[in-house]
Amino acid sequence: MGDLRDRLRAAWQGRISGCQLGKPVEVLSITQGHAALTGYLASAGALPLRDYVPLVEGTVVDKFGRACCRGVLERSEPDDDINYTVLALLLLEEHGLALRTADVARAWLRRLPAAATFTAERAAYRTLLERAHEWFAFGAEPGFDLADCANNEYREWIGAQIRADLYGWVCPGQPAVAADLARRDAALSHRGDGVHGAAFVAAVGAAIPAASSLEAAVEEALHEIPSDSATAAAVRLARSQAGNANGAGVIRERYADLSPIHAVNNLALVVWALLSYRDDFGAAVGEVVAAGLDTDCNGATVGGLWGLQGKPIPEPWITPWRGRVAVSLAGLDELRLDDLVRRTHAVTERIAGA
Repeated sequence: MGDLRDRLRAAWQGRISGCQLGKPVEVLSITQGHAALTGYLASAGALPLRDYVPLVEGTVVDKFGRACCRGVLERSEPDDDINYTVLALLLLEEHGLALRTADVARAWLRRLPAAATFTAERAAYRTLLERAHEWFAFGAEPGFDLADCANNEYREWIGAQIRADLYGWVCPGQPAVAADLARRDAALSHRGDGVHGAAFVAAVGAAIPAASSLEAAVEEALHEIPSDSATAAAVRLARSQAGNANGAGVIRERYADLSPIHAVNNLALVVWALLSYRDDFGAAVGEVVAAGLDTDCNGATVGGLWGLQGKPIPEPWITPWRGRVAVSLAGLDELRLDDLVRRTHAVTERIAGA
């Protein structure tokens, strides 16, 4: 498995860098589509995308993502993708393998600002606020079925998938354990393919350190989701397009009827980029972000999984944010990369011992 601490460092670095790459163009991609995203990158001289996004004044990118643009980026700016990774670390520090969905719910109410949630998470949060204030306040067991929180129209969107990465990082060689942890987290807000996507991401992350190749890790992770699910079909489509420069276009066309924030289409882009650019970090995160849909989520997931291979993240990607990781969680503001790596390693050793 190589040096575990080095893999965890690269996973954090890759996830943060990929997230910050995709963050400036997220709103543009989701609201205006792939053509608008490509137009912006082309006008900025940023195609192929192999560095942080350039800033063009007076644009949507300037309005919503200026702080993450090339030459402006000084720290990892707060983002839900990183919030949830840190929150998963906090959950495992407190509960370990005994983690339950009820623990996730309590952590949300204690740590996660409602305004920092979106789609399925915001809907689930609303249900918690409406029905769970008494059991939360007194530390009792929930007085209602938490599965009610997942009864929302976004339950198969990408939210649980972006919360799953760290469960894989801390379970190297144990994809079934990682997938199970991801399902417990995902169950609070998602069902069906929303849960399967989370389980797959966690499982492939756990499989990578012990697998002979990324392809082998993907195959192993497929065993953790139903073979007849749309999630499994998306992974198989992505595998068939690995190495095809137009693979992202094939995937977008196949899933043209889905929301750009759905789990299935975004997961297909993630697997395609990971398998297509396994030896080039900049190409892996650059191409998945340039492919559109949910750009910061996909950049983060590809970046983290790529880092688990044990290959170093190139310095130009990590130097701009200087080990500074900002979050928007109650009681936390800015964390240090070194501390996150140390704490993640401690959780990994604790789980291995269990």
